Amino acid sequence: MHETIRYVAIGDSFSEGIGDAGPAPLPGWTGRLASGMAAAPDTGVSYANLAVRGRLLAGVIDGQLEAALALDPAPTLITFCAGGNDMLRPGYDVPALLALVEAAADRVAATGARLALLSPADPSARLPLGSLINRRGNAWAEALGTLARRRGLPFVDVSRDPHLRRAEFWSDDRLHMNATGHQRVAELALHAVTDAPAPVEPTDDGRSRARLGEELRYYREHVLPWVRRRVTRRSSGDGRSATFPTWTPVGQPAGPQSGGRRDQPAT
Repeated sequence: MHETIRYVAIGDSFSEGIGDAGPAPLPGWTGRLASGMAAAPDTGVSYANLAVRGRLLAGVIDGQLEAALALDPAPTLITFCAGGNDMLRPGYDVPALLALVEAAADRVAATGARLALLSPADPSARLPLGSLINRRGNAWAEALGTLARRRGLPFVDVSRDPHLRRAEFWSDDRLHMNATGHQRVAELALHAVTDAPAPVEPTDDGRSRARLGEELRYYREHVLPWVRRRVTRRSSGDGRSATFPTWTPVGQPAGPQSGGRRDQPAT
């Protein structure tokens, strides 16, 4: 029997696909997930992506959820991943954020669409204030996982995947995953939302720590611009709109999902 999936992603830069040039024309883990679902026999997939870099969780819900539900024809699957940008700001409040997600889950359930939750990727291993980000990320992942179990929702715990904190999965800005990282997340998500087998566990490539010159270049090219945006209360997503705002038919993938990088700082 033929199955039709209309899949829309909402979220921030992680769901937008920053860091992954990807297999054209669908970059990022969301595009790779769409292609993975389309590879199943007798399955037709349409894809939309409303995620925009820099968005806080409330902005994702206020600015993207209703737009996703208003797509015509209506979506059958929505992935929601947000909260990563909230962790980088003072006043981080897990219960308040979780209440927003709970309300969003109610709104999606009322339409009959499936909602899948993902915890944000955890870049803390090589970032300033990494321990704080890691603690906040673990608390958020635990809260999302509890909500998903209680409501019977698919959940991908990207934050606490035992492999994804390693350097080989990350772009030069250390905030966004590269093609390898996006592919790993896509495989985890495909396993969570379909009957696809669990992905093969990646081996550690033993990448060494960055040298002093590389650290200085990283701070100059990535950290300082991020600090300037925080001081001036600007976002990398200001003035940006969704990359795939309407349904795009997804063809059968031609080969292994791989791609180059789109290493753009976008927090």
